[in-house]
Amino acid sequence: MTIKKLESQLLALTPTEKARVIQPLAASLANSWQGIEKTPGVCGGRACIAGTRITVWGLVNARRLGYSEGDLLENYPTLSANSLANAWAYAEAFPEEIQLAIRENEDIE
Repeated sequence: MTIKKLESQLLALTPTEKARVIQPLAASLANSWQGIEKTPGVCGGRACIAGTRITVWGLVNARRLGYSEGDLLENYPTLSANSLANAWAYAEAFPEEIQLAIRENEDIE
């Protein structure tokens, strides 16, 4: 896809859709995914809840398997509701990255 084509598609969005696009783009430019970090050598460098080894892809996969947010908070005592919200926002902004991590880890098991 070219920048020109992407630009025309972005301009065709509604104001609400534009806002949804702008937020993750601005955050990625500022590298300000609060509460989410990637550390080389920790969990394969995948996005994790800051200060933990709880991967964003793992949380997303657990939710897909039917775990509720309550289940996740109960099973991960160091996890907060705010951390989950950060993880969901990150996953929404980078769906390809999360899908790739899930696929790669399914192949291992």
